[in-house]
Amino acid sequence: MILLSLLFGGNLMKLTKIKEGMAEIFIPKAERIYDAPVFYNPIMALNRDLSVLVLKALGSKKVLDALSATGVRGIRYALETEAEEAWLNDINPSAFELIIKNLENNFGEKPILEREMAIITRERKIIATNKDANLLMTEKFRYFDFIDLDPFGSPMEFLDSALRSVKRKGTIAITATDTAPLCGAHSKACVRRYNSIPLRGELCHESGLRILIGTVARYAAKYDLGIKVLVAYYKDHYFRAFLQLKDGAKEGDKSLMNLGYVYFDTKNGKFEIEKRFLPSKLNAFGPLWLGPLKDQKFIEKMILKSEECELAQKKKVLNFLNTLLKELDEPFFYDTHALARRNSLEVRKLSEIGAILQEKGYKVSRTHFSPTAIKTDAPFEEALMALKALQ
Repeated sequence: MILLSLLFGGNLMKLTKIKEGMAEIFIPKAERIYDAPVFYNPIMALNRDLSVLVLKALGSKKVLDALSATGVRGIRYALETEAEEAWLNDINPSAFELIIKNLENNFGEKPILEREMAIITRERKIIATNKDANLLMTEKFRYFDFIDLDPFGSPMEFLDSALRSVKRKGTIAITATDTAPLCGAHSKACVRRYNSIPLRGELCHESGLRILIGTVARYAAKYDLGIKVLVAYYKDHYFRAFLQLKDGAKEGDKSLMNLGYVYFDTKNGKFEIEKRFLPSKLNAFGPLWLGPLKDQKFIEKMILKSEECELAQKKKVLNFLNTLLKELDEPFFYDTHALARRNSLEVRKLSEIGAILQEKGYKVSRTHFSPTAIKTDAPFEEALMALKALQ
């Protein structure tokens, strides 16, 4: 570990050098990551590992990390994928200076400075910019194959610009860390930002992810674009979705047909879903995405690509991908602890409940949304009967 102090934006910043994937970068040294003048979160290394695998599986050539901070994500894209043109942007002048330093450290070449832009053009083109992300994306209309939005909080203020900046068959990677609104703790904020009513309780993480994807589907449809979910998940208090755009008004219409609502009975834990533009009953939660949360073949391709990569957390990444691979792609799940509590029953093992349902011909899997839950195509009554049979 290397410690040094440098002047950034007129302020003295203490730096430490770390390695993540193939990148070696300087990050600010601070007691808490949120106190640092330029943000770096080591917990999100798994997020960045997965992003590298998605980009390798896609083979996208022109990529944008719109909110770069230290530049670690964009630098990893340039080092570890087939991207021919990588853009790293941050509105913070100190972040921009740190990105330039990290580019020089990783590529052994001092970037050429042109106003708010720094450029490296050796084997591939790497461009760092010090702009408002919306301004940059507006300037680069239909330019990028892949845009990564990984903000602190909600991504909504950047979504329209991203949908205009990405190519019509490109891909958007989107992160939301405002889990409290999306999970129903601050429902008014969710209505304001996502135009959706969130659901509290054991289903909140899946419903929050589906609200995020459903919002992107609605925004994309304005531009006659549909979406295909390559992989989407909840992890470490954030939501993440990789969405490939599909060109055409008909594709937009198809995506909107995957929107709908969930109804949840707090007394017994029963949920019902309906694919519908407007809800047919009161107490509906949504609108939200009720289509697939993954493309099975794409995840398999990501796993294959991992053999070529020097990932930061390879074992964790593969374990997580295999969990997603095995997970039944059905909307929502039964949390057995909550189901038992709501129906005055004793908790039983997931494997025992699953075995009873499988004997009846239903599909069952674990889910990454909860360690105490199962996904199944069995109706609520069957899941409850399986739990009762073990009492």
